[in-house]
Amino acid sequence: MTSPEKRFPLTLSSVVQSAGKSSNTANTLYSGQTAMQNSRQIRDLHQKSMEPVPLAMLLDREPVPEGLRKAMVQRVAQLGVKDKVVLDAMLSIPRHAFLEPGMVGQAYVDASLPIGHHQTISQPYIVARMIELMRGGRDLDRVLEVGTGCGYQAAVLSLAAKEVFSIERIRALHELAKINLRPLRIANIRLHYGDGCKGLKLVAPFDGIILAAAGIEIPNELLQQLKVGGRLIAPVGGKKQILQLVERISEAEWHSSEIEQCHFVPLRSGVT
Repeated sequence: MTSPEKRFPLTLSSVVQSAGKSSNTANTLYSGQTAMQNSRQIRDLHQKSMEPVPLAMLLDREPVPEGLRKAMVQRVAQLGVKDKVVLDAMLSIPRHAFLEPGMVGQAYVDASLPIGHHQTISQPYIVARMIELMRGGRDLDRVLEVGTGCGYQAAVLSLAAKEVFSIERIRALHELAKINLRPLRIANIRLHYGDGCKGLKLVAPFDGIILAAAGIEIPNELLQQLKVGGRLIAPVGGKKQILQLVERISEAEWHSSEIEQCHFVPLRSGVT
């Protein structure tokens, strides 16, 4: 659904659909799965991958059957993600490597999962969908991620852009992301500790900006750091959230599009 061009920052009323109106997409995102639901999906993924379930998978990070990751990517594609660059990136990055050992058994279920500090690793579908929307079929040079979390989305982004700058406001998660990413030896990610709502003005402008948390409105400082022709993708709202795509048309104009419903942790300013 596309809304008229408007100046920013956007207000909640400008991006959330009114009662009775539905999104053009048939996909409604979810993140509140129970452990039993997750277990069923894990079993289904194993059956599709035709690989045995090793006990070590539930006890440690390795080994994890590659078929589980393939099944996850197949499900993401079935949900509508078509960008081959994004799908290949999702297939290449081991999601289980960004979770605590006790969560490895749920790594390839299409659900968000806790990573501590009241934060989550996003649902695989929404990671792929947001990156696909931000790319818009383009080659990306410089991308900003707001909300590094455990580092998983930054790793996927590293295969879809030449340079990835990722900022995290929670120091413990910033350090966790560094630990998680170190073994992968990814050279084009730059991690920063700071207030993501302020972006990274010193290295702006960005071809793409992606937010991993939902605010009532998109911070103006981030919109100003978007290159003309660039795209920003973010969840917007409070209890009811919608995925918002913003394209910068000129130095003074942005165009916004409502994509689909979603559910994210709140966007907060400052550091902790």
